[in-house]
Amino acid sequence: MKKIFTLFCFLGLLLTARSQTLRLPLNDDYQMDIQAAAYSSGHIFHTALRPWSEAQISKIIDLDSISEQYRLPVKNKNKYQYYILNSILNDDFIRVKGDDFYIAINPIVDFEIGKDNKKTTWVNTRGVELKGNIGKTFAFYTNLRENQAVFPEHIHQYVKDNHVIPGQGWSRSFKGTGFDYNNSTAYIALRPTSWLDATLGYGKNFIGDGYRSMILSDNAFNYPYLRLTADFWRIQYTCLYTQMTDRNRILSDNTFARKYTVMHYLDIAVTKRLNIGFFDAIVAKAQDSTGIRRGFDLQYLNPIILLRSAEYYAGNSPDNALMGVCGSLILGKHTTLYGQFVLDEMTFKEFIGGKGYYANKQSYQLGVKSYNCFNINGLFLQLEGNIVMPYMYSHTSQGSGCGVGEDNYAHYNEPLAHPWGANLWEVIARAQYNYKRLFFQYKCNIGQYGDDWDVENNVFGNYGHNVYLDYITHSHILDPEEDPQGIYGHYLLTGRKTSLFINNITVSYLVNPAYNLNVFAEITQRHFEAQGLDDKDNLIFSIGIRTSLDRKYYDF
Repeated sequence: MKKIFTLFCFLGLLLTARSQTLRLPLNDDYQMDIQAAAYSSGHIFHTALRPWSEAQISKIIDLDSISEQYRLPVKNKNKYQYYILNSILNDDFIRVKGDDFYIAINPIVDFEIGKDNKKTTWVNTRGVELKGNIGKTFAFYTNLRENQAVFPEHIHQYVKDNHVIPGQGWSRSFKGTGFDYNNSTAYIALRPTSWLDATLGYGKNFIGDGYRSMILSDNAFNYPYLRLTADFWRIQYTCLYTQMTDRNRILSDNTFARKYTVMHYLDIAVTKRLNIGFFDAIVAKAQDSTGIRRGFDLQYLNPIILLRSAEYYAGNSPDNALMGVCGSLILGKHTTLYGQFVLDEMTFKEFIGGKGYYANKQSYQLGVKSYNCFNINGLFLQLEGNIVMPYMYSHTSQGSGCGVGEDNYAHYNEPLAHPWGANLWEVIARAQYNYKRLFFQYKCNIGQYGDDWDVENNVFGNYGHNVYLDYITHSHILDPEEDPQGIYGHYLLTGRKTSLFINNITVSYLVNPAYNLNVFAEITQRHFEAQGLDDKDNLIFSIGIRTSLDRKYYDF
């Protein structure tokens, strides 16, 4: 009966839908005109929840006019030559458009070759993208990519340690030195009323206005989700229901353990310049300590209840609750000050006590970014700082039977927030300038984290960096006689202090703006320092042609 009822509800949405359009790619490197329009004081726009839809953007800027700015003239050709050249340079590779439908097919490629010091690196990605609108009732999107790659050494080691390509899925060995992997993205998007938007998908979401997000980033691999967004007056309210995967635990049926994550995000446009958002989330494992599937807890289904309250009244719940706030303030014409604060756990008495209480877990973000800086069209500047306290996003393994914090805020061996994990600080500086189809990009990462290693005794320790470690197993910092439970002394960067300095310069030419096909040359300087280890310096260079739909976070 439940399945039948769900089917009827789905068909009802299709029949009553008024209009819907596609989502913009999460990689916004080639969307600076759209970004500048969104972060403008001339209108109310909810910027924090991404990906944005074309319907949202169309309310503040004409997408067709932006497309025309990037079009290259194709003249003095017969209709076949015109169609071929236009498909290569300006439009979808294959497009079928009628009065009430639009369907497009585009290639997805990433062919790169490069050097990491003396090591030869390469990427070989082939894929296809299918998207469209039918009858203005719903939009659909799907892509499929098959990949092989030999990565720079720090990425190679990350894959070996975590068994996952950063943000791109499960890895398999390829000819001893490389990796083979595939990934896909898909969604259908419905709009049953003018104020309600529903997306059923397999992909990523992002909450925030920065390069990083302390709430929900697009760092981890794709996941199945249902996103419901109500947009009315000055309010945008979103419920996000997801199913995450924990590769550290294999169940009796040889599948990975699962967990359900429910997130609520309320964004209020106080003025045209000021947006304030409120976030809460719950992470609940989908099976008990014996591996018996628990199913989705219906108490978390209510879209307007405070999830921490629902978890509290469930009794001695093992679930993991988080809360946070997000805000942005537009200064001047196109400059935005933004920030985030996320709370996992905090005891106020211990917080003001300043003794480094292990269960005071918070993360912070503060940043500023500006479009068309100094009245130079196409110039973008950004400066951002992030702090994540020890043990943030981790959870206890009590009752899980698996030895790891199964209810942690992570998916497929990767954090859902900052890609470095926790117990860290980071400063990011970005600059970008584009002239027509030519793009110049610079990014600098400077930061430190406290790794889970006891330098003095040269043994493993839990200092709050790895979000997959049970925070109850925290290391003892102070003298046992002074602190028998080991609950104090857990300040930022405890453990093995590790420093990163990364410079990246990319020059690219946008071959086709319809699907972000570009040729590029990229150089990265990476300096790594850790107590008790030799410093590592890498100079990484690569050139190639690629379709830039997703952001790949290799800056770790």
